[in-house]
Amino acid sequence: MTRIVIAEDEALVREGLVAIVSSHPDYEVVATAADGAEALACVRRTDPDVVLMDIRMPNVDGLEATRQIAASNARAKVLVLTTMETDVVVQEALAAGASGFLLKSSPREQLWLGIDAVAAGDALIAPALTRRLIEQHFANPMPGRVTRPLQMTDRQRDVVLLVARGLSNREIADELYLAETTVKSHVSDVLTRNGLRDRTQLVVLAYESGLVRAGS
Repeated sequence: MTRIVIAEDEALVREGLVAIVSSHPDYEVVATAADGAEALACVRRTDPDVVLMDIRMPNVDGLEATRQIAASNARAKVLVLTTMETDVVVQEALAAGASGFLLKSSPREQLWLGIDAVAAGDALIAPALTRRLIEQHFANPMPGRVTRPLQMTDRQRDVVLLVARGLSNREIADELYLAETTVKSHVSDVLTRNGLRDRTQLVVLAYESGLVRAGS
């Protein structure tokens, strides 16, 4: 059972998300929050697997809540729900530790897929949207940005390049003629070596280090 916290300040939207998420037999909504401060309290109290996070909320906003969740080493992964593909605040959420992004207009099936992927940590969410946001975030160097190289073997580099393209473990295995378990092991090792939480953070660092460039 995947345990989920829903953080959304608009009551009707929040209730709608609760109804959609609760209709899935493998999900349990363990708490809801109307702002980031409540979301942080819910995460501490319920230890969820996934937080569905709105960005623009009163008091503590979703960006700061995401940053604090990531910094706390909680196991919860943050899935940001946004209405705009080019929202600059959403781009900043990448650096704060968000694991992926979905548009609020997405159908329920895509929301379910997103929750599953974030909980498992084995796929990018809405690959086209997430990849576009990552590219926008790193297209223009920011003053003071500190980059660091990825620690990995040559074979792991091949895997990471395909992860950055949004491929699944199975697709990467087919591309590189490897066993799917081998691909999963490579990804897990790279995450551990570099202190990363999931594949989205891995792709962010791949862009940040220059291994992958916007538009490539």
